[in-house]
Amino acid sequence: MAASSRRAAATASASCACCDSGGAAGPGQWERDSRRARLLAWGSLGWMTAEGGIGLAAGVAAGSVALTGWALGSVIEGLASVIVIWRFTGARTVSETAERRAARAVAVSFWLLAPWITYQAVSDLASRHQEEFSVAGIALTAASVVIMPVLGAAKRRLGRRLSSEATAGEGTQNLMCAAQAAAVLAGLAVVAAWPGAWPADPVIALGIAAWEGRQSWQGANCC
Repeated sequence: MAASSRRAAATASASCACCDSGGAAGPGQWERDSRRARLLAWGSLGWMTAEGGIGLAAGVAAGSVALTGWALGSVIEGLASVIVIWRFTGARTVSETAERRAARAVAVSFWLLAPWITYQAVSDLASRHQEEFSVAGIALTAASVVIMPVLGAAKRRLGRRLSSEATAGEGTQNLMCAAQAAAVLAGLAVVAAWPGAWPADPVIALGIAAWEGRQSWQGANCC
């Protein structure tokens, strides 16, 4: 009896959440969307783990602050994925309090990376540090340019349907990752073709830091 009551309460809460999001779908659709949000977050976490590990190793080996900073950004995106998984697990799936906490945590995560990237990029410019050619870095950033927009767009759609700022915010981070990957890829290609163009790497890193800082200032609210 108690279990039946809990299921009924959860269904009623899901129905309310659906109505709050504009009544575009019934409770069954809302539950399916919440499962999709969780599964996409798990998929993103797996990709971010690989992206961060390979990118960090390639960035350090090549001495590329832009590639290293971008790879560290994968840690921030992975944190956002963990937050969304937490948000849509168990009773928290139909909890407005859990949604508020998750949305705030995703927003705070935008603040974590920009200061380090800025410091390292300025240091590299001052010391005229030149990075090396990185096949792994080029392959990884090219893959991210293809994969991240697909994930980001899907999460933003789910975020709107679920009225979930946490899910939409995670999607925005994925789109940012794609844009940053494109910038890093361009920088790696330029330096590979013209070694004398070494300032491109730290300059792109500064651009990434500015992007992160702008999103942090805006609170990463994208619903």
